[in-house]
Amino acid sequence: MRLIALGLFSALLCPPVLAAQTLIHAGRLIDGISDKARENVTVVVEGNRIIEVANGYRQPAQDNTVIDLREHTLMPGLMDMHTHIDMVLSGDSYAEGFFIDPADVALRATTYADATLNAGFTTVRNLGGSVALNLRDAINAGHISGPRIYAAGTAIATTGGHGDPTNGINQELSGLKGKPGPGEGVISGPYQARDAIRQRYKDGVDVIKLTVTGGVLSLAKSGDNPQFMSDELEAIMAAAKDYNFVVAVHAHGDEGMKRAVMAGVDSVEHGTYMSDEVMTLMKRNGTWYVPTITAGRYVAEHADQYPAIVQPKARAVGPQIQRTFARAYQAGVRIAFGTDAGVFPHGQNGQEFVYMVEAGMPEMAAIRAATINAATLLKIEQQLGSVEAGKLADLVAVKGNPLDDISLMTDIRFVMKDGQIVKAD
Repeated sequence: MRLIALGLFSALLCPPVLAAQTLIHAGRLIDGISDKARENVTVVVEGNRIIEVANGYRQPAQDNTVIDLREHTLMPGLMDMHTHIDMVLSGDSYAEGFFIDPADVALRATTYADATLNAGFTTVRNLGGSVALNLRDAINAGHISGPRIYAAGTAIATTGGHGDPTNGINQELSGLKGKPGPGEGVISGPYQARDAIRQRYKDGVDVIKLTVTGGVLSLAKSGDNPQFMSDELEAIMAAAKDYNFVVAVHAHGDEGMKRAVMAGVDSVEHGTYMSDEVMTLMKRNGTWYVPTITAGRYVAEHADQYPAIVQPKARAVGPQIQRTFARAYQAGVRIAFGTDAGVFPHGQNGQEFVYMVEAGMPEMAAIRAATINAATLLKIEQQLGSVEAGKLADLVAVKGNPLDDISLMTDIRFVMKDGQIVKAD
């Protein structure tokens, strides 16, 4: 029998060879399903699966490994539904592409992925990024440390919209002389909209990201105007359904959200100026809301670092997101956890829990937003999102009780991904 107590090793430097079964003795379990935490529980892991969740601290067999978390709260691996894991945006980022190579972006991204995993996020949905697909594959192959990534590849925008890579850029220097097209993530009209979905399928993406309104950090004047016509959205959704893609939409302005929700998208990101009408539509359609409060707060607090065209948008949009979140929660809109990490430094994703609770969401509901709700949005709830027999062994723990102090979610002490211990502090 092997006993593992937190603080005795660094699993990244010296990963343990797990025995046939690992017994996790948890003082408290938030399983992602129940409304209340369970006390004094043993979670049995074999290989990469949870095989049993039992009451009490089970006595180990000779060949078992025991992980002592009796002073901790054990939870499902956390999920962030809105990340940009291959970047950290700052005022310098707008010109940086002229001075660094894709290899530099990828090498930096390995540190962002590792920070995300060590913060307890074992699964992320990455909504746009130049090397996220490669990063996903390297993590899946075991070459680098990081979360499971469900990647959108290049987001899809309209000409001149949030996400058009040539906005505000000298065309001779941008490498995209003339008008970018569906391959570069820019469409105009329903035919190009369908082509963009097919190109993403060819690229090997897992999910689709659209930018249906203006955005804060792009080099364009409006942060909230609608940027897709209804026929374009309908064409995108028809093609996306053919490939069983989950579709997420960046949206700040209400009209753009309304068109997207009526077209049948799966989730609305940010949702800054969401009206009561759109909330009602989202409830009727089962559309998820991914608020990204942390990014909103961050850009408002750091507005001065961005280009002049961005600053007024950052100051106006940023503070509003938390207020909209509070209204959406009270209205009963389905909410999944997402932060927009990459707009702020990776590894600080857990701060979103604090802001959600600050805005009126109960602690248990906030944790469920980052576990079973997120898994349901991604359509992987049969594999992840809760601590149940048969599911993948993605588990995290904090010391103490996050239902009493939600800030503990910013200090994850134990991380297991796919049955392997990643962190034990």
